[in-house]
Amino acid sequence: MIDEHQCCTFFLDTLFFGVEVETVQEIIRYQAMTPVPLAPPEVGGLINLRGQIVTAIDLRRRLALPPYRADQEPYNVVTRIDDDIVSLLVDEVGDVLDVNEADFEPPPETLTGSMRHLIRGAYKLEDRLLLLLDVEKVVDLIS
Repeated sequence: MIDEHQCCTFFLDTLFFGVEVETVQEIIRYQAMTPVPLAPPEVGGLINLRGQIVTAIDLRRRLALPPYRADQEPYNVVTRIDDDIVSLLVDEVGDVLDVNEADFEPPPETLTGSMRHLIRGAYKLEDRLLLLLDVEKVVDLIS
């Protein structure tokens, strides 16, 4: 029996990422954020999601990628980790992909620094590499 998983995919800079679809609550367009004084720089701010205050993590900062352009409005991938809801700010949303567990490999050696620590592994697809993000480690800075 082939073990398959579904991943919600998104883009950051030139990289293609995914998270387990079970962790995704919803995806919404850019929301105005309220800055959080004294928060780590990776915290983009707080958003109001139908009356619930949600922390937005700037994945570009968290993964040490170039910052957003002034005219760029990221999407919110709202994820649920245990009882917490956190938004991940991403450049563009992809599709939900079925990935085969047999195609899963450890993080590539070319990943360095904080990014390597936050990637669970990679799936080799026909036309690109899908990096599986460890959402628990990504949001660990706010717990």
